[in-house]
Amino acid sequence: MMRRLMLAAALTLAAAGAQAAEPIEGNWKTASGETAAIGKCDTAYCVTLKTGKHSGKQIGKLSGKDGEYSGEITDPADDKTYSGSGSVSGNSLKMKGCVLAIFCKSQTWTRL
Repeated sequence: MMRRLMLAAALTLAAAGAQAAEPIEGNWKTASGETAAIGKCDTAYCVTLKTGKHSGKQIGKLSGKDGEYSGEITDPADDKTYSGSGSVSGNSLKMKGCVLAIFCKSQTWTRL
């Protein structure tokens, strides 16, 4: 009986460890309705707009893993860059940009 319990516990832990964190890579619908592509660039992830007025513009570079990322985000409308972060949960990406880590704005993007 004890051996079966240990085997079941080991299999449960192995299955939990095998589940990877949600990837940030992919295409995302931004809060303004544009499409942003996030892909590997060097050791980070670059955020590039694929549609809209600023199509083709890189608007961010984030590093991280396990669904939590940080780096820089640029607002393409005013071309200002802020410290930023992204947190992936399922098909949602919560993006946050901050000035002096005090004044922050958040947006939720949806995976396409």
